Amino acid sequence: MGTGHTTLKINNAPPATIGSMNIVITGGAGFLGSKLCAELLKRGELSDTGGHQREIRRIRLFDVAAQTYTDPRVENLAGDITHPADVRRAIEDGTDSVFHLAAVVSGEAEQNFDLGMRVNVDGTRAVLEACRELPKAPKVIFTSSLAVFGGPLAQPVRDDQALSPQNSYGAQKAIGELLVNDMSRKGFVDGRVLRLPTISVRPGKPNKAASGFLSGIIREPLNGLDAICPVQPTVRAWLLSPRRAIENLILAHELPASKFGHTRTINVPGLTVSVGEMIEALRAVAGEAPAKRVTIAPDPFIENVVLGWPAAFEAEFGKALGMQADADYASVIRAYIDDELGGRLP
Repeated sequence: MGTGHTTLKINNAPPATIGSMNIVITGGAGFLGSKLCAELLKRGELSDTGGHQREIRRIRLFDVAAQTYTDPRVENLAGDITHPADVRRAIEDGTDSVFHLAAVVSGEAEQNFDLGMRVNVDGTRAVLEACRELPKAPKVIFTSSLAVFGGPLAQPVRDDQALSPQNSYGAQKAIGELLVNDMSRKGFVDGRVLRLPTISVRPGKPNKAASGFLSGIIREPLNGLDAICPVQPTVRAWLLSPRRAIENLILAHELPASKFGHTRTINVPGLTVSVGEMIEALRAVAGEAPAKRVTIAPDPFIENVVLGWPAAFEAEFGKALGMQADADYASVIRAYIDDELGGRLP
């Protein structure tokens, strides 16, 4: 553990600050891991498994490629999530919390089954086994996906809906969910599973996720580029902005274990919006020119994957825990402009 000071809780005073927090973020060089790291550094403290607020001493970013941070609290560690020795090197004694974000995305997991299994299943197992070996069970926040559901579903999807993935990515995430829940039941970890909506608008370059166009049809036009939309405008999706995703990840970490009953899994609240509505929101926020840069050109592979995902959830458990969705899609676009474009259109 890190060194630090200890103060006692007196009467109704805030929880004591005891020692310091050591955090690992797998997939730490990715966009969500980077944003999470930045927000944690700004926050400066998190609660431990006993509910005590503790100063963040170290955030270790574990990924295949190291990311450069100048903050002395950040440590960059390159490694392979499928190599247990690398994972144990990242999650060493003294680790208090692990945000497990590393994954092969949906489209790539479907096209490369073996890679998806190695990273999304074997890698998750390696993370959990490393956590199990620690002297004290850490908090583990695991990002899952709405892809664990598929086939005929009630709309909106209830929190108690049985898992029925219709693609390899969804099946691999469902396996991860079960592992986290069972290891939490055994007391090996203090796990929390967040089924995140599709994150939009993602910054950076396009990736191989089947849902990637749900960012691309906004991101590219706002940067003066043309964008291809591989589904019909009527296709609906369950979306969440990066801002809200980070807020909900941290909220899940801060929840006491007593808030969970028979399951550690949460359907995170999101926003149901059609592709056509997304383009109209782009037009309303940024004008006609960006909206005209989007071309509809259906791709049967992408459309088949996306249509297999539910587009609306009740998410009552997540709401009861305090998690929030975005107000509307126009606010999502404005947040992207503020966070990634300096508040101005190019």
